[in-house]
Amino acid sequence: MKSAVNYLITLCFLFGSLTVALSGSTKIAVLTDIHFLSPELASPGKALSLYETTTGRTIEDLQSVLEVVFADILREEIDILLITGDITNHGEQKSHFDFIEKLKPLKEAGIRIFVTPGNHDINIPDAKRYVGDQVLPVQSVTANEFAELYEAFGYNEAISRDAASLSYLAKISDSTWLMSIDTNRYDEHTTTSITGGRIKPETMNWMLDILEEARQRDIVVLGMMHHGLVEHMPFQNAFFSEYLIENWQTISESLADAGLRIIFTGHFHSNDITLRKSARGNIIYDVETASLAQYPFAYRIMSLTNSDLSIDSRFVTEIPINYNLEEEYLNRLEKITFRVAESKLNNLGLPLPPQLKSVLTEMIVKLNLTHVRGDEMVDEEMLELIMSLSAILGNEVEPEEYTLDFPPMDNKLIIEFEPLIYNK
Repeated sequence: MKSAVNYLITLCFLFGSLTVALSGSTKIAVLTDIHFLSPELASPGKALSLYETTTGRTIEDLQSVLEVVFADILREEIDILLITGDITNHGEQKSHFDFIEKLKPLKEAGIRIFVTPGNHDINIPDAKRYVGDQVLPVQSVTANEFAELYEAFGYNEAISRDAASLSYLAKISDSTWLMSIDTNRYDEHTTTSITGGRIKPETMNWMLDILEEARQRDIVVLGMMHHGLVEHMPFQNAFFSEYLIENWQTISESLADAGLRIIFTGHFHSNDITLRKSARGNIIYDVETASLAQYPFAYRIMSLTNSDLSIDSRFVTEIPINYNLEEEYLNRLEKITFRVAESKLNNLGLPLPPQLKSVLTEMIVKLNLTHVRGDEMVDEEMLELIMSLSAILGNEVEPEEYTLDFPPMDNKLIIEFEPLIYNK
């Protein structure tokens, strides 16, 4: 298996491929969880109104947000755009078609675009449109169709393809590769999409072979996938395991020791960067970007050199059709989070006293609203909730004992490429 992968990669080098020479730096943008719904699938009526109320997404607003972000990417003269899944609202073929049309001006401007699928993009049994009072089924796309549709957005630049998934390897430059990893379970879909993700054993072997080849050539490998590789918040594995890949502890350790330095993810709709250090001392960074379909409407603008990656975050706070975008969608997210928190606590089946349940609900809401934007801090309101919870439980607390955010910083960071540690 390894020799075959090495042969294909070497062959591609001999015959050449599109690259960006890292003389100075390469500008990279990251978008994720766009949840694009074609306007032709969203006709005004009770059905669409119910959808927008339930999800907190107004279709016209999201279209405008995307236009603002694409305009900024063009202004910034970005070299490479990465899109890490959940491109469409719920896998609608028409949404894929129309989103690709929106990508074409960026492509024509010379931007190299690489996509990876999310759990809402392929083989969705209940893809739908909204017409008047009706919610009607529409066609989705197969895995093969996805690769064909996005041929010009990553797949035709692949110097290696995984036979077991839609994963592929692309050459960014002579010193940098990009590994797009398909973590989705669309081949198991029956009635709707599966939220959780995994890396197939065959795909993992393919990845490790590539990383070994990269190590021998002294090449930096960047990764991208939809699901999270490591925890981004305390107890995420316990309460939100479907937002991490299966067996994430072992896999992240193996990938760190194999030389994968950074992986770009989405799925949890939060702007958060965390890291995992292996037992050998190798570090892998999971750079998770928030959704463009809800507050805080975040995306990343980065600068890549041979020695480091500089990351900056941008937030869409207003659009031409809604100058109150940030405040309005923050309030929407607060209401939705409150509803979800109440439901989760009720489903625990524990006899929680009303006062404890109320404080827990408020804390979950506050934690989520701060987590999605990144660089969480224990402010006065959060401290009051912590003190209230501790008083109910009969515990004594010290404010400095509490931290809400795993290191490093989330919104502005420089990651230096350290040498790989082989033995310890």
